[in-house]
Amino acid sequence: MSQKRELWGSKLGVILAVAGSAVGLGNFLRFPVKAAVFGGGAFLIPYFIALIFLGIPLAWIEWTMGRYGGQFSHGSAPGILNSVVRKGWAKYLGSLGILGPLIIFFYYVYIESWLLGFTWYSLDGELMKAVTSNSVTEFFGNYISLKTTIISGFPSALFFFLLTFLLNFTVIFFGIRNGIELLSKIAMPVILVFGIALLFRVLTVPGIQSGLSFMWNPDFSSLLNPRVWFEASGQVFFTLSVGIGAILTYASYVRKNQDIALSSLTSCAANEFAEVILGGTIIIPMAVVLFGVSNMEQVAKMGTFGLGFNTMPVIFGKMPLASLLQFIWFALLFFAGLTSSISVAQPAISLLEDELRMTRHKSVISVSSLCLVMGLIAVFGLNAGAVDEMDFWGGTFSLVLFGTVEAIVFAWIFGVDKGWKELNSGAHIKVPAFFKFTLKYITPVYLIIIFVSWFISDGWSFITLKGISHTEQVQFLSFTMSKFSFIVSLRVLLLALLAGANGVIFYAWKKNRLYDKNYDLAPAISGVDR
Repeated sequence: MSQKRELWGSKLGVILAVAGSAVGLGNFLRFPVKAAVFGGGAFLIPYFIALIFLGIPLAWIEWTMGRYGGQFSHGSAPGILNSVVRKGWAKYLGSLGILGPLIIFFYYVYIESWLLGFTWYSLDGELMKAVTSNSVTEFFGNYISLKTTIISGFPSALFFFLLTFLLNFTVIFFGIRNGIELLSKIAMPVILVFGIALLFRVLTVPGIQSGLSFMWNPDFSSLLNPRVWFEASGQVFFTLSVGIGAILTYASYVRKNQDIALSSLTSCAANEFAEVILGGTIIIPMAVVLFGVSNMEQVAKMGTFGLGFNTMPVIFGKMPLASLLQFIWFALLFFAGLTSSISVAQPAISLLEDELRMTRHKSVISVSSLCLVMGLIAVFGLNAGAVDEMDFWGGTFSLVLFGTVEAIVFAWIFGVDKGWKELNSGAHIKVPAFFKFTLKYITPVYLIIIFVSWFISDGWSFITLKGISHTEQVQFLSFTMSKFSFIVSLRVLLLALLAGANGVIFYAWKKNRLYDKNYDLAPAISGVDR
C-alpha cells in the first residue's frame, strides 16, 4: 500500500497558492505595457472578453480535471489525463504538462534571483548610487552578465541565483501543506500590502492624473486591429497560469467534495486585482509623470526587464524615501516570482511521488539536480540566447499547446456533461448554464484559433531560426561557438528531456502496473485520505 497523499490544509491555502502561481512579473510589467500600447482603456474590452471565454473556463477545466485525477492518487498531468481519458496513450500527452513547467523553472529562477539581488542592492545603497550617476542600465547589464561581484570576487548574479534556487527547493521539500501553502499564506499578503503601499504612493504624486489618463484613455479605433485582440487573449492566457500544468497538480490535492468553482474564481479575481488595479496603475502612469508622454514610446520599447530594472529604480529614485520604495518594488516582485516558480516545479515532483512511488525527499533531490544543471545553462548561456529559447518552448509553445489539449480532452473526450457535473460537485456557487456551452465549444475553438494564429505569425519563424546567423559568435562558459550551433544544441537537449519524460512515464506505468481501466479500484487501494 502506498503512502497517503497530502491534502491542502485549508481552502484559503489552495486559493492563495493558485493565485500565487498566477501573480508574477507579467502582472506588474507585461500587462501595463500591453495595455498602454494596444488601446489603453479600450484594451480592457478584448481583455475581459478573453477572460470570460478563455481564462476562467480553462481555469475551471484544470481545477476540475486536477481534482478528478487526485481521486485516483494522480497529481501529475500524465496521471490526470490517464484518469480522465481512460486510454493508455493519454498519459504521454501529459509529458507536456511536466516538461513545459520544468523548462519555465530552468530560466525563471534566474530572473527571479535578479529581483532578490536588486532587493539587496536597494538596501545597501548601491542601486541609488547607480541612479544618482545615471548608470542604472550599465549597473543592470553588468549584474546579469556576471561582472558584478559580492563576496571574494564571486559573481553577484550567480550568488543570488544559488540562494534563490535553494530557497525554492527548501519550500518545495516541506511539501504541500507545510511548504507551499505556508509560503503562500505569507507571501500573498506581503504582495498585497506592498502593492497597495506603492499604489498609494503613486496616487499621491503631483500630476499623476496625466499618467492615469495616458494609461486608461481609450482608443476605440484600436479594436479594429486584429492584433489587439490577439495580444489581449494571449495576456489573459499567460497571466492566469493556465496551460502550464501547475493548477492541475495543485487541484489534485483538493478533497473530493471540496468546492473548486468558487475557489477558481477567487484565485482569478486575486490575479486580476494584482494585474489591472496594481500593475495598471503603478508603472506606466509614473513613467508618464517622469518622462512625459512624448517619450513613452521609447520607454515601452525597453520591454519588461527594461521597465522593471532600469526605469522603475530611476522613478523611485526621484522620490522621498527612494531606497525604501526601491526595496518594496523588488521585494514585491521577488515574492510574486517565488510563488510562481515553486508551482512550476511541483508537477515533476508529483510525477515522481505519485507514479514512481518515490519519497518526497528523493523526488526533490532528483528534480532539483536536473533543475540546477539546466538553470546554470540559463545563467551562463544568457547572452547566447538560452533564456529566450527556454521561454519560447516552455513559456509559450508548450503552454499554449497543452492548454489546447486540455480544453479538447475536457470538452470532447472526457465529455462536457461529465465535466460539468464534476465542476459543480461541492460548488459554493451555481455556475451559469451558459458556461457549459462555452466549455464545450467556445473555449476549445478559441484556443485552437490562438494557437494556429500565433504559430503562423510568430512561432514558425522562431522554430526555423529565421534571422539567426551561422557566423555570429557567442560565449558559453569557456567555449566560443556560433549562436546557431548553441541554439541547435540546446534544442537537442530539450528534445532529449522530452524523450526522458516520456520514458519515465512508460517505466512508471510498467513498474507499478498503474491502472488504465480499473479506475473504480484506484482510490480504494491508494490509501488516500478522502
